[in-house]
Amino acid sequence: MKRSAIAIALLVTAVYLTGCSGVKETVENAERLKFKLGTVDKIKIGGVNFSNIKSVDQLNISQSASLLGSITSGSLPASFTVNLIAKNPDTYPGGSKESSSLIKGLDWRFLVDDKEMVTGEIDQTITIPGVGQQVTIPIPVQVDIIKMLGDGGIERIMNLVNAMNGTGGASSRVSLKIKPTIDTFLGGISYPGEIEVVNKEFR
Repeated sequence: MKRSAIAIALLVTAVYLTGCSGVKETVENAERLKFKLGTVDKIKIGGVNFSNIKSVDQLNISQSASLLGSITSGSLPASFTVNLIAKNPDTYPGGSKESSSLIKGLDWRFLVDDKEMVTGEIDQTITIPGVGQQVTIPIPVQVDIIKMLGDGGIERIMNLVNAMNGTGGASSRVSLKIKPTIDTFLGGISYPGEIEVVNKEFR
């Protein structure tokens, strides 16, 4: 009986140590991930599709009326897609070569001119494959932006659209702050703090 108990204890210890080693390796691989802000597209505000609209002059009478009607009603629903790019770096010190990383979930905050516009979370597993590879993670957003307009009207809406879609280099006004949760052998492990994601470079 003693020998059986000792054997079981040794087996449990071995499994535990193997699991801890696997978790450590998973975390090290995940820490190497880099993120960058891609495009913000499929922008729709007050029922108007802004995909091909770059200035107020391009709005027709019906679109202008729709926007003014929404502003007057006190509600201006907006929807768009924020494309987050995740990349495994080309080098792998401290991690495993060609090892994929799994993001179990992702808390995010979308900011324009350093002002928080909307927050949300992705509750699904995302695979970031191999060294040097990258994936685009689309984040669908729905938010009422009426309070962001202040005293502005359609011009303010257009300014906001141009900031989001990068017209005239304005994408530098947009950022994303994220906090990923890594999927490990022992469950999810969240990053200790937020990562600021911008369009200029991987971070």
